Amino acid sequence: MNRVKEFRIARGWSQMTLAKEIDVARQTINLIENNKYNPSLDLCIKLAKALQTDLNALFWEVEELNQKDIKENGNEKNR
Repeated sequence: MNRVKEFRIARGWSQMTLAKEIDVARQTINLIENNKYNPSLDLCIKLAKALQTDLNALFWEVEELNQKDIKENGNEKNR
């Protein structure tokens, strides 16, 4: 899971605008946003710079929060 779409929309950019900014095809952005393509580290860094954020915020913080929620909800069910 990633937040590329969320950050892209917050900047008011289309997929095409972001794609041109980092020199990839619009379809690549679509695949990344839909978790159907695992971008290289180089591409991840380009995305983060273009979207003015860092790799953690773009790719990992949501996943960590979701795992925390799952653990907490699981613990609540067991009580």
